[in-house]
Amino acid sequence: MTTVNNTSTTDVLASFRHQQEAAGSKSELGKNEFMELMIAQLKNQNPLEPQENGDFIAQLAQFSSLEEMQKLSQNVDNVVGEFRSTQALQASAMVGRTVLAPANFGMLDDSGEITGVVNVPASTGGLKLSIQNESGELLRRIDLGASEAGQKAFRWDGQDADGNVLPPGRYVVVAEASYPEGNEQLDTLVSSNVDSVSLGKGGNITLNLAGMGSIALADVQQIN
Repeated sequence: MTTVNNTSTTDVLASFRHQQEAAGSKSELGKNEFMELMIAQLKNQNPLEPQENGDFIAQLAQFSSLEEMQKLSQNVDNVVGEFRSTQALQASAMVGRTVLAPANFGMLDDSGEITGVVNVPASTGGLKLSIQNESGELLRRIDLGASEAGQKAFRWDGQDADGNVLPPGRYVVVAEASYPEGNEQLDTLVSSNVDSVSLGKGGNITLNLAGMGSIALADVQQIN
């Protein structure tokens, strides 16, 4: 008498997952594992109750979709890799140039000045810029006058209120606008030189600015 092996696809799948977990590998099915399961199912089906053609075609369609998704995923990874390489190449061309980046301080270097812009959220009749040392001591106050909403450029010539030329170093920049409800401190963007570019994990690109540390490429507001 002939004995029929009634092992089901569920049993085969459970066995496969058990082996994968025991081996400490991934438990997701790839196209090879999917095909092995289909073959195992065909080998072990009951000849008296064979699989319906429609079910078999549906499984083939699933296999085809899986293979296409894997190809698509690989293509996307390739495109992302090329995009990151292009970004890194473009970022490297920024070395030696100056950029505008969000900061409330700037480096006074051999150029003898600190430049940048103030983000003005609403029109103001009085916009002022204060220059302080790192201890918070007020060195100079610059009246930028009235300003419309938008960005207002500023320039500090490196001198204190008495006209003395200050030494190179880091200086704090504080912008304030006068409004009917009171004074409001505003955000500033300061110009700085790009010393080098770093490519981190995941393709993240950071710019290393002179005396100002590192910032993400996405935070750069303007390239001069």
